[in-house]
This record gives sequence, C-alpha cells and structure tokens, in this order.
Amino acid sequence: MPAPSLRIRNTTGDGDDGWAILYRARDMKAAGLPVADLTIGEHDIGTDAAILTEMDRAARSGHTGYASVPGISALRDSVAARITSQTGVTTTRDNILITPGGQAALFAAHHAACNDGDRALMIDPYYATYPGTIRAVGAVPVAVASRAEDGFQPDATALAAAAPGAASLLINSPNNPTGVVYGDATLAGIAQVAHDHDLWVISDEVYDTQIWSGTHQSIRALPGMSDRTLVVGSLSKSHAMTGSRIGWLCGPPEMIGHLTNLATNTTYGVPGYIQDAALYALSMGKAFEAQVAAPFRRRREMVLDMLAGQNLIRAIPPDGAMYVMLDIRATGLSGDAFASALLDAENIAVMPGESFGQAAAGHLRVALTLPDDQFRPAFARLLAFAARQAA
Repeated sequence: MPAPSLRIRNTTGDGDDGWAILYRARDMKAAGLPVADLTIGEHDIGTDAAILTEMDRAARSGHTGYASVPGISALRDSVAARITSQTGVTTTRDNILITPGGQAALFAAHHAACNDGDRALMIDPYYATYPGTIRAVGAVPVAVASRAEDGFQPDATALAAAAPGAASLLINSPNNPTGVVYGDATLAGIAQVAHDHDLWVISDEVYDTQIWSGTHQSIRALPGMSDRTLVVGSLSKSHAMTGSRIGWLCGPPEMIGHLTNLATNTTYGVPGYIQDAALYALSMGKAFEAQVAAPFRRRREMVLDMLAGQNLIRAIPPDGAMYVMLDIRATGLSGDAFASALLDAENIAVMPGESFGQAAAGHLRVALTLPDDQFRPAFARLLAFAARQAA
C-alpha cells in the first residue's frame, strides 16, 4: 500500500488525540459494565421532539436534494439576526456560511486564515481537537499557556510574545474545558494583540447560551475586530442537536465567499431537511435555549454545594459551558493517573486535564451530562475516591 500523506499521519501529532479514557469507557459499557460517563459534552435530554418532527416533515416534503452550499437563505438570515441581536454588530446573510457542525467550521476557518507552515496560536487549556484541526490544514499549532492561578484567563503579554510571525489566534469563550468566560479586559488584550500582529482571530462561541456568571461578549463586537474575526457557532450545545451536525461561520463577506468555494469542494453544504429543522429550532427563541441549558446550571450548583463540604478538591470558577474543571493536585496524582484509576476503581469516566494541554495538568474535566439522580451519587463517589487517594 502507498504510504499515507504526512499531513494525515501527523494530524494527532504524537499519536494521542486525548480521548483514551473515553474510548476505554465505551469499551467497558459495550462489555456490559455500568459506567457513569462524565467525559463528553452530550446532553442527557436529547433533541426536542418538535425539532425532530420538523426535520421529518422537511425530509418527507422533498428537501432531500442538494441544498444551497452556503446555506439556505432563510437559515442564514435567521443566524445573522440572532448574532445581530446578541452582539449589536449588524450582520447579514452575506456574513454567514452554514457548516456541518462547529468542528467543520473550525477546520474551514483555519483553512481560510493559514497558509502551509503558518503558526496558529491557541490557548492552553484547549479543546482536544484544536491541535489536530490546525495540523490538518497544514499549519503549526502553538499553545500559549494560561494559568490556573489566573482563573485560566488568557494573558495578553504571553500572547504578544508568541504572536510574531503567526497567522491566527483561536480563542474559546465560554471555554471548554475550563468553564471560564473571558472578561472584558481579557478580550481587549486579545484584540490588541490581534491588531498589533495582524492576526485573524477564530472565536469558538458554541457555548454562548450557557452562561452561569457574568456575561458573554463576542470579540467580534470590539472596535476594529469584525473584519479580522471568524466566529464559530453551532446548534449542538444551544439546542441539543449534536448529532444533526449543524453550525456556522460568521465573518467578513469576502472571506465567506472564499469559504463557500472551500465548502463547494469539501462538504458541498448541509442537507436541506437538517437546515429546515435548524431554522425551526432557532424560531423557538431564548426561552427554549434556557430550557436546554437549565440542567447544566442546576448540576453546576450541585457540584459547588458538594465541594463546599470538603477542602481537598477545588473547582476552577465554572462561569459557563457544561463542564466543571477540578483541581485534584492535592491528591498527589496527575489528571491522567487519577482518571485512569477512577475508571478502574469506580467505573466513573472523566477527562484528564492533560487531554486539553499541559496547562491543565493535575486537573479533571467533569461533564455535567448525566441525569441528576445519577450525577449526584457519581460525583459523591469521585470525591470519596479523591479522599482515599490523598490519605
């Protein structure tokens, strides 16, 4: 067999894409073992029946052929109106490309921003697919560490030191894995670095409906940023439509035109009946989005209450998203060692912080994704396990 390309072989860098615990937990579940899976950001409620009914209606009415590659006009208009309302930045369909989920949007954005061999900056901790996405377009991922001591808010001085010669900067707020929401000063610092070093900013905002403390601001709304920012959005988290693979990129019209050409030669768009369902989902309004987010807000409070009863493990302030990042360094274990031992001893699967970069070493990411009556006892067992390790 001819050799695979270097690019495809090197997508995961050292060969570990950070999901080993997840795969092992799934193998255990397939073997019939009861596993409390707190690894992945998958809603326990599933997609709302009304959205699925609209998807079925659209498919049966014949919207199963090729759809417009940049997205059907009505959906692009709806996404643009949503962004205008949320950010105050006038946005039209010409700013919007509909994509097969947020991951495809991340891939397309880096294709648009980076040439082969370009340095592409990202904040550490980072979502596990970020380095591979950057490598897959031929760019070089450069992790810029944020610090637990600073609440994992990115530091503009560190970004500026890494920025010379870079083409892009990938940010994520609300943040996966930390749950941190970037503050005004953080965003202003990032914007200044982008201006000073002529960077594209790729802003992953798929958790923008899951804000527990403070407010979410899109960096695209800052002065001078709309022409150098590509915003990744998705209905996966806001509307519990993870498997529907429906998202978007928002950016300058000229760049969206280039990205439409890329989509024509890669995905060839998104199925029309899924776009119709997405349009219906957006029409359900903010009350529905709050309903989808409510279980994670409730479990966040549950976690904070349970942590208050001990002094071994602490949470990074979970201001947004469907996860809590736990600092478990007081147990004496790394995140990798703790997560592996927890799965073996308690059949509880969590993601080690090291899956998201070295800045999160000694931490765990816990997804708030089991029903309350399963989540509470699983988290109690996690705390008891931690206490035994420390002892």
